[in-house]
Amino acid sequence: MTNARPPRAAKRKAAAAISELLRPASKKRVALGDLTNAAATSEKPVSRIFNREGRKLEKANAAQPSGPYDSDIYEYLRALEVAPSTQPLVDYVETVQTVVDADARGNVVNWLVKVAEECKFLPDTLHSCIAYIDRFLSFNACSRQRLPLLGMAAMLVAVKYEEGRKPVVQKVYYIAGNTYSKEEVVNMEADILKSLKYELGSPTALTFLTRFCKVGQEGVGAYSKFECLSNYLGELSLLEYSCIKFLPSLVAASAVFLARFMLSTKKNPWNSTLHQLTRYTPSDLKECVLIIHDLYLSRRAKSLAGIREKYKQEKFKCVATTPSPRKIPTSVFL
Repeated sequence: MTNARPPRAAKRKAAAAISELLRPASKKRVALGDLTNAAATSEKPVSRIFNREGRKLEKANAAQPSGPYDSDIYEYLRALEVAPSTQPLVDYVETVQTVVDADARGNVVNWLVKVAEECKFLPDTLHSCIAYIDRFLSFNACSRQRLPLLGMAAMLVAVKYEEGRKPVVQKVYYIAGNTYSKEEVVNMEADILKSLKYELGSPTALTFLTRFCKVGQEGVGAYSKFECLSNYLGELSLLEYSCIKFLPSLVAASAVFLARFMLSTKKNPWNSTLHQLTRYTPSDLKECVLIIHDLYLSRRAKSLAGIREKYKQEKFKCVATTPSPRKIPTSVFL
């Protein structure tokens, strides 16, 4: 069944999406074509949605280390996220790219969210894919025509690394409207690997969110909704080019901060336990929190609706419809 070809109508919509990505920036941008979500709409355990196969969240005694090496692993991840080899240039659009701009990047991210949903890839795969793209673009100028190809190849590299399985490549080709040949995709995969020097294991915001959510859920209601909302906010940050200047751990902490604020506006969203765990103060998080809040309220990337539509689904607790104040008081950052 996985080898069945999508209907012609779906292929036409996918081809239209690619065409939109290739449209020059001077033309008016419209919404990408919708991709049919083949995933079941029935509710699934949150830990199955946000973690790799077999990984389970330890909700009981969440503030305690989950294993004898938990602290060492965390220290390693914090060191790895600041390693120069795993960080993108925070100004690559201005200094490296001549054609690709922040809007073009946002369009490709929005499209890849839909690809990941259609192919049922894990969230880890999506986050790693975008990280690979940013790192690649930090050292390689790319044309608008090749940007979707880069996104497609980065997604295939990410699913092989994150999920340890061979993706349904044929389905990915059909979703992309058969715009590129297999040879072009394979060559781009090789270019990505060479550019990244085969260093594919850098942590993403989702890596830290899995840990931070265990502690951050205290006092804000149902764990499953809090986890979904935190992950939604973290995923929204992928749309914003300016967010790449923040470390993944800071983005994760900012998502938890904002989720706690939205679910319990009368309480201080930060506490000493979260400070000790994340090593960030509210003032450290302020800029990133405000950017993600603008994304949530569609004051940024308004036309990029892929992530917003995704998190309106019941399996994600419909967290995209969670009410939020239009303004965050300055006092919560003091």
